[in-house]
Amino acid sequence: MQKVVSILTTIARIATGLSFLAIIVAVVIQLLGRSGVIDAFVWTEELTRFALLYLAAFGVGLAYRSGDLVNVDIVCEALPGRAPWVLRLISAAITVGFGVLLIKATWLYVSIGVRQTAPSLGVRMDFIHASMLVALVSLSLFALLRVIGMLTRQEQGLPEKSEEEL
Repeated sequence: MQKVVSILTTIARIATGLSFLAIIVAVVIQLLGRSGVIDAFVWTEELTRFALLYLAAFGVGLAYRSGDLVNVDIVCEALPGRAPWVLRLISAAITVGFGVLLIKATWLYVSIGVRQTAPSLGVRMDFIHASMLVALVSLSLFALLRVIGMLTRQEQGLPEKSEEEL
């Protein structure tokens, strides 16, 4: 189980990093074009926007895993006994259920993009709209892994903290 989580986390980190790299490259090209060093390209702003969507899509699962996503646990963690564990499990299960429930509607949204093209990049918009599906699947998958980990007693459902935060 931990191996699967580790592999998925690594994939999400690499994809997030590549999205961030695309933003960096596009912004540098945009700045060079605006300062007259090279010819200005119209597609850089659009690429930046689309890469930001994918950055968020791949990062949302990681943010859920690390606790950096919105997490209100002041009251929950102050409760006695197993109550915090039960509430974390219920919360993760609701997140999975909500995500699975939205997949069909998100797929419809993505499929509408087949008939649209990004103006300056010329990319079909279903590739861009797919970032919403990636975000939903990423969040649902990491929440499902938390539920499975909690039910198999391999984890407590607490966010993973980095060494700097400890």
